[in-house]
Amino acid sequence: MPQESAGILLYRKERDGLHVLLAHPGGPFWHSRDDGAWSIPKGGPNPGETPEETARREFEDELGMPATGDLAPLGRLRQKGGKWVEAFAMEGDFDPAQLNSIMFRMEWPPRSGRFTEFPEVDRAQWFPLQRAHTKMLESQRPLLDRLDTLVNGGPLI
Repeated sequence: MPQESAGILLYRKERDGLHVLLAHPGGPFWHSRDDGAWSIPKGGPNPGETPEETARREFEDELGMPATGDLAPLGRLRQKGGKWVEAFAMEGDFDPAQLNSIMFRMEWPPRSGRFTEFPEVDRAQWFPLQRAHTKMLESQRPLLDRLDTLVNGGPLI
């Protein structure tokens, strides 16, 4: 059975159009990847959690800021590895310098017997919508078009 996750695409309106906040995954596998590696803050549900509750909790876990705004559904999509992502748009602001992500523990280097902690998210950054298309995981890019349609009534890029 495919995994489920939920997340929030935070956006703000600027003079030059929509900007979105994307998160860069922490840990050694993603350290040197940039284009095509960024994502919405998201994660799997706890038992009994609704997708909205999951999205809000994961947003706070990964960024360190509560998601207190109104959520607008962006629908579901399936990532390359088979995981389903239910996404929501939320208008708001976040200072990437205030990033305070939870940590995860993994054996590193592999088969070394040593365990190291890494942040779930090592960077967060605002991107204009068009630039976000390059930065974001390919399988999540349709969320950007859905957001554009939601906010502006149609694709501008």
